[in-house]
Amino acid sequence: MVCPTPIGNLDDVTLRVLAALRDADVVACEDTRRTRVLLDRYGVSARLVSYHEHNERERSRELVSRMQEGAVVALVSDSGTPLVSDPGFVLVRACVAAGLAVEVLPGPSAAVSALVASALPADRWRFVGFLPRKRSELEAVFGAPETVVAFESPRRVAASLRVLASIDPGRPVAVCRELTKAHEEVVRASAAELAERYEGAPPRGEVALVVGAARESDPAAAAGPAVAALQRLVEAGARPRPAAAAVSDLTGVPANTLYRGLTEAG
Repeated sequence: MVCPTPIGNLDDVTLRVLAALRDADVVACEDTRRTRVLLDRYGVSARLVSYHEHNERERSRELVSRMQEGAVVALVSDSGTPLVSDPGFVLVRACVAAGLAVEVLPGPSAAVSALVASALPADRWRFVGFLPRKRSELEAVFGAPETVVAFESPRRVAASLRVLASIDPGRPVAVCRELTKAHEEVVRASAAELAERYEGAPPRGEVALVVGAARESDPAAAAGPAVAALQRLVEAGARPRPAAAAVSDLTGVPANTLYRGLTEAG
């Protein structure tokens, strides 16, 4: 069973998740200490084993073997829904490959909470996990034609917003901090305003960014993905200028623009 856990406020755990944790033969968790705090809060006694990014493959084989022998395994991460920028994918895939049933319980998700709190369109949206650091890849993300939800390190919020502001200073953004916790804060403004706000004064705690969709006339909508494609070609061994010309022919983005974006990303 995949069991979402609170992203901050322990009162957000569901009754079904608590029942699943009580009934499980073993609870696989990202950090046994953090999970124990939740279980102790609700008087749940369960056997815990660590399951994190450094032992996923080995632990998955062990857990699948247990389940094949009849054991019930509950999977949790430190907060939110496992697999969503958290460990769990390897185990779920292994269970499916072995013909084992996978039950997913509903529950908290920082990405969904941030999307709704942003007051930006939620009919079409994209979750990208943690934002990339390379400028070309970041521009490609910000060129998405739908609302984008991403996680970001507090130390890099200002830098990421500066990139967005250089593309489209008026793009609407929501910086969602410490969701469901005592110091929850949602700041909604333009990319330029928020880049200035957090320059030299990064937000504290866990941060989710929600970015409005790129406008059709926004240069990032075309140039960002094209520069990212060019960078992949160059990393594969292609010569920059001929590759830029080829990508330009395919996308319509000027070759000089692509080459300049490549050199700035490097």
